Amino acid sequence: MTALQKGSIGSLLIGGLLGIVLVAVVFGGEAALSTEGFCTSCHSMSYPQEELKQSSHYGALGVNPGCKDCHIPQGIENFHLAVATHIVDGARELYLELVNDYSTLEKFNERRLIMAHDARMNLKKWDSITCRTCHKDPQPPGESAQSEHKKMETEGATCIDCHQNLVHAEVPMTDLNASRAAGKMVLKPEEGEEEAEDEDDEEEGNSEEAKENASEEDSDEEDD
Repeated sequence: MTALQKGSIGSLLIGGLLGIVLVAVVFGGEAALSTEGFCTSCHSMSYPQEELKQSSHYGALGVNPGCKDCHIPQGIENFHLAVATHIVDGARELYLELVNDYSTLEKFNERRLIMAHDARMNLKKWDSITCRTCHKDPQPPGESAQSEHKKMETEGATCIDCHQNLVHAEVPMTDLNASRAAGKMVLKPEEGEEEAEDEDDEEEGNSEEAKENASEEDSDEEDD
């Protein structure tokens, strides 16, 4: 074996070893950054953690989900999403932790809606993949719920479009499709507002129809 061959084999071995170390660092780092201890090392996340433990999701069927189970896509097939979330969202949240005052729950609540909306938009982008990890094939009872679930097939809806405010303190629901189209947060109308809008539309339709009928009657009288 020549010196050149020996050198090539040595380079391959060193490269392979470095590759293994790099993979171990990336996977180990992702796992470490996904722990609840790391997430709640930021003071602001201690509030959502307590809300999670009081929610119906915690302890259901003997399962105690952590932050990562909802906010970080799991599984090797979603590893790229997990890494991107840590890099992009993690860097942003670290910056916001430093520039904002979260010393009290009241101060945290001043930005709660914005943070909730950002989390919802992530789930929308992922097609609610973290929800689907547990809720693999939901079969809701009742025609209304079944009709809404059909929208997942016909209108591109996903879990988070409807299922908001399930774990953390309630904030106004946001229209994720409209928000994506507008490039900014768009709130969903309240149920009372929707009914009022429907009534207004119906009244406008009736008013226009009445005007048309009156106009036709005037025209008939002129002809006579």
